[in-house]
Amino acid sequence: MEDFIQSIQLTLRHKHYFLKFYKSIYLFILFMTGISCNMPVFAQATLPTAPIKDTSSNKTNTSSWKNPEANINYKKLNSEIVYKPDTSIHTFQRRPFSQPWYRDLGNVGSPVQNLLFTPEDRVGPTLGYHVFDVYRFNVDDLNFYNTTKPYTAFTFQLGSKLEQMANIFHTQNIKPNWNFSFEYRKITSPGFYNIQRTNHDNLCLSTNYKSKNQHYSIFAGLVYNKQQQDENGGIINDRELDSADFTNRKTLDVRFANAGYSTTRSSVSNMQRDMTFLFQHSYTWGLADTTYSSDSTKYTATLIPRFRITHKFEFSTEKYQYKDVAPDSERYTSLFQQGFNNTAPDSVFTQQKWVRADNRILLNGFVGKPGKLLEFNAGIGNRFDGFLTNYDVGFSRTNIISNYIIGELKKEAINPGQWLYQANAQLYLTGDAAGDFLLNIFAGKDLNNNKGDVVVGFKQQLNSAPYNYLLYQDQYFKDTNGYSKESISQLYTTIQMPGIRTSLGARVYAISNYIFLDSEKFSQYAPTVSIAQVWVRKVFKIRNLFIDNEITYQQIPGNAPVNIPTLLGRHQFSFEKGLFKNALRIATGLEIRYHSGYYCAGYDPFFNRFFYQHSYYLSNTPEASVFFNFRIKRFRAYLMGDQLQQLFTRNTITAPGYPAQNAMLRFGFTWVMIN
Repeated sequence: MEDFIQSIQLTLRHKHYFLKFYKSIYLFILFMTGISCNMPVFAQATLPTAPIKDTSSNKTNTSSWKNPEANINYKKLNSEIVYKPDTSIHTFQRRPFSQPWYRDLGNVGSPVQNLLFTPEDRVGPTLGYHVFDVYRFNVDDLNFYNTTKPYTAFTFQLGSKLEQMANIFHTQNIKPNWNFSFEYRKITSPGFYNIQRTNHDNLCLSTNYKSKNQHYSIFAGLVYNKQQQDENGGIINDRELDSADFTNRKTLDVRFANAGYSTTRSSVSNMQRDMTFLFQHSYTWGLADTTYSSDSTKYTATLIPRFRITHKFEFSTEKYQYKDVAPDSERYTSLFQQGFNNTAPDSVFTQQKWVRADNRILLNGFVGKPGKLLEFNAGIGNRFDGFLTNYDVGFSRTNIISNYIIGELKKEAINPGQWLYQANAQLYLTGDAAGDFLLNIFAGKDLNNNKGDVVVGFKQQLNSAPYNYLLYQDQYFKDTNGYSKESISQLYTTIQMPGIRTSLGARVYAISNYIFLDSEKFSQYAPTVSIAQVWVRKVFKIRNLFIDNEITYQQIPGNAPVNIPTLLGRHQFSFEKGLFKNALRIATGLEIRYHSGYYCAGYDPFFNRFFYQHSYYLSNTPEASVFFNFRIKRFRAYLMGDQLQQLFTRNTITAPGYPAQNAMLRFGFTWVMIN
């Protein structure tokens, strides 16, 4: 809470900028009793859910809203496609936050890298810390729900060595046209190895409202994330993994061990905390119509939009903090030379903060019939970005005012068999990010009759370097840099065919002036880097036997400073059947994951990011797990034996000095309650 108050105090230095937004925030509080956020989407690469009919405007002449069956669905912001929550058990056992190709440092909640190369997606000023992104709620990905009955889902997962995750989600409609939801998640794990504790808290709240005549709408949300990691620096000697003297992995020597400080907690820690508030409201003009049921007891109010004015406001704070409260001079020899007082220990400390306020006004136009609307919009935006580096004995501050223009042309495939296309652009006109832009164009078609869809797209962006690339400073070390703008182009296509249980895609990147961390020094690679990726997923079904195969191929780009494997694979063999007249549904089997050998990225605790290296070659034995999933009505659960290959060989290595867990058990369930 103290960190949050400090961020607010920083923003008050610029109160002249925020004063005019207080009325909007006050309106939000009136409507805000909760939120619609991501039910944790763990990227299991499932095929997309078909759109369903939206019933949010259905009501009765007597104001009693009756529906004997519970119905829950959700939309994304500025989209009319409707989805239902996932209730399948086919891949329910898969570890959260590691799908499909993410890899942590051998402990749930630890920093994560994506083995499928993906550059940072940014436009405009940013802070630049991303290793915990996969655990965070994101305001841009909120789900806005509609439900006919209060809906609650409780998820709990437990693994060996007290690995735990608890998640509570609730949503309900106050009125047929007004919903609120909230979700809270707690992740904590001491880990198999010494002093590598993680402790995360994630919360999101939101609400969506539409007036009875369909003209006025509000979408609002709040997300809060806090990630904490005790850094052990990695194990010193991989060969100790093969020794019988170290079957208890906490006895392995780690780089940041400091018995004089604590045997259970590290003196070195990284922390990231962020909060984002979203408020979007709009007024729509169009053709109104009311449709009555055959007995005139129910009616549906519809509005065919023709013109809309939208105002969107976002306010966010983000903080990164590194501290070592019992430093050892040998840890920092590659950065600086400094002796520390052993009798009255010094500390190494750095903290970077980012405060952002973004306002935009959009004018929207619509052409076409309901279900086939073509939308086009254009607008302007203004944002304030304040950056602060605090290094205990001083601070450095940078403030940026930016103006930008945005535009979009969009048609969604609401019904089967329709075409979809979208083109959106954003260009910064003033501020340090002047000249930065984002252009995204894609088109596709729903193939109807559950045949799937095909999409082809192109994306181009020009980015300035994040703030933490430009300045890093603690009491003893300062690193300042300047970079040319980074250019990222990508051409991609995806094909989804749920009817034959197949999906595939391809992507080609062309990156110029690539910015990266080279060991412990930020650097820029000017030549163009080209990376090609192809992936396919195919599920074979033979009676009750499912063989689920995923393979990804990446073309390695010569001497470019990226660390990625050429081949990634995952195969699941499962038996799935309904028992007792389908009252019980089970899925049980074996899963195998692997990647080809490659020079893997290293992890740097001082900068809290992965870095390029070309000396440690990684070649792992395929990972194996067995599982038993089942579902009884609204209760789903799994029991899993993970990292079973470790019973016969050494631990999987995820990064130099960071092995994965031993063979272990995991258990988890999700219980849905509908009132």
